[in-house]
Amino acid sequence: MSELEPMRDHWWWRPGWRVGRSFYTWHVTFADQPDAQRLVADYEPVLALLPVLDPIPVRWLHLTLQGIGFTDEVARDDVDRIVAAAQRRCAELEPITATLGPAQVDPEGVQMPALPLHSLAKLRLEIRAAIGDVWGQDNVPEPEEGFRAHVSLGYSNTAGPAEPVARALATHGGHTATVSISAVSLIDLNRDHKAYEWTDVATARLGG
Repeated sequence: MSELEPMRDHWWWRPGWRVGRSFYTWHVTFADQPDAQRLVADYEPVLALLPVLDPIPVRWLHLTLQGIGFTDEVARDDVDRIVAAAQRRCAELEPITATLGPAQVDPEGVQMPALPLHSLAKLRLEIRAAIGDVWGQDNVPEPEEGFRAHVSLGYSNTAGPAEPVARALATHGGHTATVSISAVSLIDLNRDHKAYEWTDVATARLGG
C-alpha cells in the first residue's frame, strides 16, 4: 500500500461557519433511493469497526454540487430567482443514471466516487449558470475547476494515520450502487451537531 496522506478531523470550523449559522447549497440527495440504502448497509459493518469515523445515515447522504452562500447573507428574493433559473435549466437536462462506489479513504473521511463525471459536471455547470443568471457569471461563488463528484459515507472525527482505514476497506471488499438522479435540491444546511443536516428549500427536476 502506497503511503497515504494522514487523516484530519473533518469537523474543524471552516471560515465563516459557526454554531447556529447555515448555508444555501445545491445537493443531490439519496434518501429515497433503495440501492443507495443498500450500499450504506453494505458498508455499515466496516464503518462500525472504525471509531475514527462518524458514519452518515442514509437520510443525510448527499452529493454536493454548488453552494450559494450563508443564509444570513443571501436575500430570499435572490434565492427565489436562482431557483427559478435552475428549474428552467434543469428541465432541459436528461435524468442521470450514476454509479456510486466503491468506497475509498480520503484525508477527511471515506467517500465513494460518483460516475459518469461528465454528466454530473454538466449538471453542476447548469446550476452555476443559474446563479450567474441572477448575479452575473463573474459572481458565481466557488471555483468552477476541481469538481470531484463523490458521496461521503463517513467523516473523520480525529487526526491520525489513514492506513488502518484503507486496510479495513480493502479487507471488507468493494461495493457499488446504481442510482437515478432526476432532481437536485436546494437545501438550508447546518453542521451544529458534527453532522450535515438540512431542511429542503426547493427542487429542480431534470427533464421537466
